[in-house]
Amino acid sequence: MMKVRKAVIPAAGLGTRVLPATKSMPKEMLTIVDKPAIQYIVEEAVNAGITDILIITNRGKGIIEDHFDRSPELEERLLASGKKDVYEQVVGISKLANIYFVRQKETKGLGHAVNCARSFVGNEPFAVLYGDDVIIGDDPACGQLIRAYEQYGKAVVGIKAVPADAISKYSSLKVEPLNDNVYSVTDMVEKPQTPDKVLSLFSILGRCVLTPDIFDILDKTAPGAGGEIQLTDAMKTLACTVGMTGVDFTGKRYDMGDKLGILQATVEIALQNPQLGDAFRQYLKDLAPTL
Repeated sequence: MMKVRKAVIPAAGLGTRVLPATKSMPKEMLTIVDKPAIQYIVEEAVNAGITDILIITNRGKGIIEDHFDRSPELEERLLASGKKDVYEQVVGISKLANIYFVRQKETKGLGHAVNCARSFVGNEPFAVLYGDDVIIGDDPACGQLIRAYEQYGKAVVGIKAVPADAISKYSSLKVEPLNDNVYSVTDMVEKPQTPDKVLSLFSILGRCVLTPDIFDILDKTAPGAGGEIQLTDAMKTLACTVGMTGVDFTGKRYDMGDKLGILQATVEIALQNPQLGDAFRQYLKDLAPTL
């Protein structure tokens, strides 16, 4: 079995749910405390053992490439000012992994975006980390999925139960328990609009590990929900034929395509920050009586 060493991060979405901030700033670059959202996602992949990452962008997202590049002028200024710790942090961003970029020239959906990674992936299994989803935890969610792939030998999806009144906004999976938080996935539907279409309250949230046969399936996948090529529709073919594995991963997921999700991420991650946490916690305590 080939080792999972590559990851794809689709980051070509328009971010319409968080306008007007995303009119000129990609949502993936929205800051959580002191780092853009996409850096948390890249760091998760690296901590899971990924060495090569392809970020799929589109027009107006060159700032993402700049963030993971070197900045000689800034680095020189930091050294001259004696800010060696900050200098090392800035330089370290460019050394996280081998990071590549490709543009999705038309926003035709997540399935179309992933299909843009065919030449990068080749004939290897690969992880997909959705650019909307930051997942914080001691055990990288991506790593949990990779271990399940190594154990069961099938493509893997990261899953969580969602509220019944929200399932129509997500995918719905047909699952059977395998072991602890691991499930067999044999069917799925994207954004079920009627109760009879709901297979369970388990939904794919932000992470998957796919085998390269997904690309031939995507080539044959017709536009689905929203008139876009849905990755879920292609994964449904995998689930219904050879089967997939679902991992109810540990870690807290933040939806960076949602204004409330961004605020939640900022507050909760700030509380964990070793430099800011104590002062910010006291601020919140002082503020709470006025609410």
